[in-house]
Amino acid sequence: MFYKTEGAIENIAGRVQEAFGRVMGDPMTQVRGRARRIVGGAQYGYGDVLNRFRSSAVRNPVATVALVGGICFLLGALLAKSGDSEAEDEAK
Repeated sequence: MFYKTEGAIENIAGRVQEAFGRVMGDPMTQVRGRARRIVGGAQYGYGDVLNRFRSSAVRNPVATVALVGGICFLLGALLAKSGDSEAEDEAK
């Protein structure tokens, strides 16, 4: 719930840190600020996706259950297939 807020704060802090590094002529501070800004943007995006999923789940719970079930089925199929190849490798 707070991922978007934390991401926005981290993004702003990164911008400030990057500007401070630019003013002081410290490239490492600039790089750290840029990295912090990127992390903040990713966290903000994750929060946005999470909020959209939650609101979708509230509006249409049946579709949400079907979607989660489909994802679990695909993951199970992929894991079972990788388990089969490991068993074949051990048999050789």
